Amino acid sequence: MTGAMCTGLILFSFMVVCDSEPTHAGPDTLGGSHGQSRLVHLTSHSAFQLVNDSLAFSRADSFCRGQFSSLTTLDQPEDREGVLELLQQTGLQLPVWVRDPSRAASKAVALAKQYIQFSALNFPKDSREGFARVNMSFPALSSVSVCVRVQWDTEWNEVSTIFSYAAPVFTNEFQLRGQVDMRERILLALIIHGKHLPYKASFPNDGAWHHICVTWRRSSSHWAIYVDGDRKDMGTGTDTSRDIHGDGIFILGQDQDSFGGNFTEPFFGTITDLNVWNMSLETRHVSALNACSPMTQEVLFSWNLDQLSSHPVVKEVPALLFCPAVHQQMELQGCRTLQSWSDQQPQFSLADCSDPLPFICSSSRERYLKMKQMSDSQRSQPTAFMNHLMKISNKTQPVLGQQPSGLSSLAQVSALLDVSVQALEDTQPEGLQPADMVSLIQLLSLAADVPMQPSTDASNHSQEVVQELSQHFISVADSIISEDNATKWQAVREVVNGPMDVVKSIDRMLIGLSPRLMAETDHLTIHSPTIKLEVQQHTLQESFRGVSFCGPDTEKQTNLDCISVPHQKIQDLHNNGFQKLTLVNTWYGSLPPLFSPEENITMVPTVTDGSQRYLGTVLGSSVISTTALGDDQPVSTAVHFQLQHRVQNPTGTVYDPVCAFWDFNLTPEAGGWWNTRGCEVVSKEYGYTVCHCNHTTNFALLLQVYEAQRSPENENALQVLTFIGCGVSLCGLLFTFILFIAVGVPKSDRTTVHKNLIVSLGIAELLLMCSDWVSVNEAACFMVTALLHLFFMASFSWMLVEGLLLWSKVVSVNISEDRRMKLYYVIGWGLPVLIVGVTLAVSVDKYKAEDHCWLSVKTDTIWAFVGPVVFVLAVNAVVLCRVVMVTVSSARRRAKMLSPSSASKMQTFDLTWAVTRPVLILLPVLGLTWLCGVLVHLSVVVAYVFIVLNAFQGLYIFLVYAVYNSEVRNAIKRIKEKRKALSFTNCSQPTSFLPSQRAPMTSWCRSPPTPSSPETSDTSGPPSSTSTSLVIKNESFRKESFVSFSLKPASGNQVVQLTGFKPSGC
Repeated sequence: MTGAMCTGLILFSFMVVCDSEPTHAGPDTLGGSHGQSRLVHLTSHSAFQLVNDSLAFSRADSFCRGQFSSLTTLDQPEDREGVLELLQQTGLQLPVWVRDPSRAASKAVALAKQYIQFSALNFPKDSREGFARVNMSFPALSSVSVCVRVQWDTEWNEVSTIFSYAAPVFTNEFQLRGQVDMRERILLALIIHGKHLPYKASFPNDGAWHHICVTWRRSSSHWAIYVDGDRKDMGTGTDTSRDIHGDGIFILGQDQDSFGGNFTEPFFGTITDLNVWNMSLETRHVSALNACSPMTQEVLFSWNLDQLSSHPVVKEVPALLFCPAVHQQMELQGCRTLQSWSDQQPQFSLADCSDPLPFICSSSRERYLKMKQMSDSQRSQPTAFMNHLMKISNKTQPVLGQQPSGLSSLAQVSALLDVSVQALEDTQPEGLQPADMVSLIQLLSLAADVPMQPSTDASNHSQEVVQELSQHFISVADSIISEDNATKWQAVREVVNGPMDVVKSIDRMLIGLSPRLMAETDHLTIHSPTIKLEVQQHTLQESFRGVSFCGPDTEKQTNLDCISVPHQKIQDLHNNGFQKLTLVNTWYGSLPPLFSPEENITMVPTVTDGSQRYLGTVLGSSVISTTALGDDQPVSTAVHFQLQHRVQNPTGTVYDPVCAFWDFNLTPEAGGWWNTRGCEVVSKEYGYTVCHCNHTTNFALLLQVYEAQRSPENENALQVLTFIGCGVSLCGLLFTFILFIAVGVPKSDRTTVHKNLIVSLGIAELLLMCSDWVSVNEAACFMVTALLHLFFMASFSWMLVEGLLLWSKVVSVNISEDRRMKLYYVIGWGLPVLIVGVTLAVSVDKYKAEDHCWLSVKTDTIWAFVGPVVFVLAVNAVVLCRVVMVTVSSARRRAKMLSPSSASKMQTFDLTWAVTRPVLILLPVLGLTWLCGVLVHLSVVVAYVFIVLNAFQGLYIFLVYAVYNSEVRNAIKRIKEKRKALSFTNCSQPTSFLPSQRAPMTSWCRSPPTPSSPETSDTSGPPSSTSTSLVIKNESFRKESFVSFSLKPASGNQVVQLTGFKPSGC
């Protein structure tokens, strides 16, 4: 019960921030029972808390994080002014810890970035004579540290010497030996001044690389052995009467029974990265060296093969070593401190990160005041949860001013979580209040950092204790993020960034505890109502296929939330030398309701076709995560996951899923935000979505919400109208093209451009009508999409040519017709081919939409069509304006030529017609009716107008450029007249003569008119007038008949009349 009482005091202290309202005149002081104080100074926007309780840098950073603040950075002028004023008022002696904003937090990076190739020496087992000698003279050493990386030969079981140092006066001066025990472990032992220390430190005989460091200090006779960054053995009691003798010989791979010779107990395996210092390294140094951070202070020897001489059997080989420090910015130089002030500017320095120093936490003014309000309320009127917690702890009131360092061991964490869980269970009917949630979130944040600290307990914690601690941690977290607390989360929004703060604490706790959780098992599962945790540990082998993790199975769910690491990525880990893979998986089922529905997730909406209006983006699934640890080191790898859609589909609303992850580094002052970088949708199924991301973290589905602008009835009507319109349009275009060819319209650049526009638009309309039929075949649909893109692009290109041609008629352009048509063909057909070809080459995988045969509107591919179309419409709009201006100008000139009485009336009429006529004529060929497509999303009426104008574009072209075209009508009229003349000739009626292949034989003769001739009966000329007859022998007539013509002057005017008759009957 004593432990519960102690930890209860710690919990109460989390709610205490200050006793009174601080002001700008002076800081508020919070006295403590242990002599420390916390002083707060407020500025207009920030709150600075000076904690005069000395802690190591990592503990200070953890404490500030537990207070929903951070170590101050002093990178802003307001921060510098506030901190300076606080320090001047308190009179605190510097230095204090501050955060370096340029040093990013450590995080897992890609595997390819974590490896460095070293040159290593291989000692083969086929010879016992292999050794390597360090070619340098060593001084007498009062302290020494030796670090080396070894890869043990798994088939060698006898005693081996990793290195030996022999002096002229004593051979076994300093030596590291190893042997394999019955449990297949490599046991290590030191020999110092000839004293053989026990075999105790160990590592598995797994053939992997291991980092070994040994240290000794004469003053305290303290020695230690570290393996892979952890201290495995330590002790005292060596000879303190003398230093290690100088001028000795340092040998790798052999024991020296005599000075520099008589080698025994050889080492078989590979050695690299040998470094020697004349100082005793601390644990923090060894941990950093294990991650490949450099340590140049007091170094005697650094790994360099040029300074080594070896036996011929020893071969140089490459070694690829795991080195996360290279990219995680782990440094040995120290952590940042505020050392002094000079001319109102801070002077920074570096100190040992393990040194205990005061520190300053900073947060926003609003957050601090809200926390103070909650703490005042909790002290005056404790909640049911807090009252019960005090009862369990046998206390009647909270104890104020507890030290920040009070929570410093796993024992305290376990006891504190235990009483918290008990209090939560006993007060479950009452539920948690916002103040309780804040205190428990602080507890989890501080408790998550304790496992990261070196253990101060004398005995090792059993797996059962660590598992119980994890279970209680998850239970407390579950009670905080329960759906029952959804409304209460809004009350703590000013203090806590959000529920992802709890997720972050769970992540930190699991990463820190995973080695202890997996010490005696390879699989652990922890359940709570809304959280499922699973830790899996696997030995990587060629045959390992990987596993997946899924959320809880329920009867209502048919497709579970699951996540897995692809098999190929696991093989990459194995190929890169990893022996063990630990996967820490978590599933959170209650997070979506905790995010405020009014707080829209800012995201660029997917481009739509106008049938939907973007409303916003919401969290639409559970949150699932995977953390990968390769040989207990965080690594980043790709993952596959599928998540169910956890939203209801109200009538008129549709959702589009987006794969995302929570990025804690994005807007860190707000606790992070959703990010989609590196994630993509693999497939969308009914009710769930499958995603792929190239890294590990916390994943979810964001659903982009759209309001359907058109009802299903309107959609069907628009589809039917489109199909009918395209059919009518296609017929109109076909008839127009036939008329242009059949009636003999005079050839010109204008008719040529019209024909090309008709062909491209007609093929595009035909493909559009067939696109629904081929959508079931992926290959055929892709081909139709490309052809649709090509011919619609060609249609708009020829519309652009129509505009350019019209401009050349309005504005004089000195280009010959031949050169102009060549340019038009390049624009009309060459440009579309180029655009489609480049688009296919750049984005072939994202070219087609998912459910129909057209360009994908969810990627940038759609701009390969929209961009050129917008350009064409803009150019043609300018052309149309210019044509209208010219037409209006001509109409005004004509109006001025009219009589003054009718000028005004005619001017108004002419101006109106001058504006209307070119607009009606040019709209179909310039494509300006497509401008309605920009406004389609505003109303379903606009959608109908857009469909009518564009689906019937071919019919419009037929009417304007065929039916009411003067050139076409004149050509048809000429054909009719020729046919009428030919029919009259064949039936003894006037007919027109058409050229024939056989030239008729003609002869001229003068003869008097016959009485039966129409000319004599119809002409009242003088009797003496004569006529000239032309007789043509037409061999096409039957019976070789002749046609005679009479030429005579008409009365009044000298006119020649030709009339043809066929003497014989038809």
